[in-house]
Amino acid sequence: MTFFKTAFQYITIINLLLVSFASNANPPKDIFWEDLIPKNHVQIDTQAQANHEGSDQNWVQPDLDAPVVKALNGQSVSLPGFVVPLEGDSEIITEFLLVPYFGACIHVPPPPPNQIVHVTIKGGVPIDSLYDAIVVTGIISTETWSGEIAQVGYKMKAVGVAPFEL
Repeated sequence: MTFFKTAFQYITIINLLLVSFASNANPPKDIFWEDLIPKNHVQIDTQAQANHEGSDQNWVQPDLDAPVVKALNGQSVSLPGFVVPLEGDSEIITEFLLVPYFGACIHVPPPPPNQIVHVTIKGGVPIDSLYDAIVVTGIISTETWSGEIAQVGYKMKAVGVAPFEL
């Protein structure tokens, strides 16, 4: 009987330690678009230059070799932005680009690759309106991705999406 009592006490202590470690896990780091640009890199603001006149020159993605912040690789982060849907249906999307401003890649040229995040989310997520900003939480990586719309400097495996609130 003493053996079982001692074993039970050890198991209880181990479970309490595991719960303690799990509850103290680091929450995702809140980052913003400027955090995706290396400190010493001078980046041109392409949003201000865009016009809606339909010129082909206007639709060239700038700064294709824009560097990424390698220290972010593998980090758990939360990043606000706007959705450019890539995969899904009218109710749920499973793959999208997260961009810093509304209309990027759709109405105006894409921003530099280090200002676009390719997001996948297992099971998908409903997006009520493409006009509304969201916050995506997940593990970010400095992998590149190229699609028909743009070249991308970051990828994220999302675990959550929520409306952006000021």
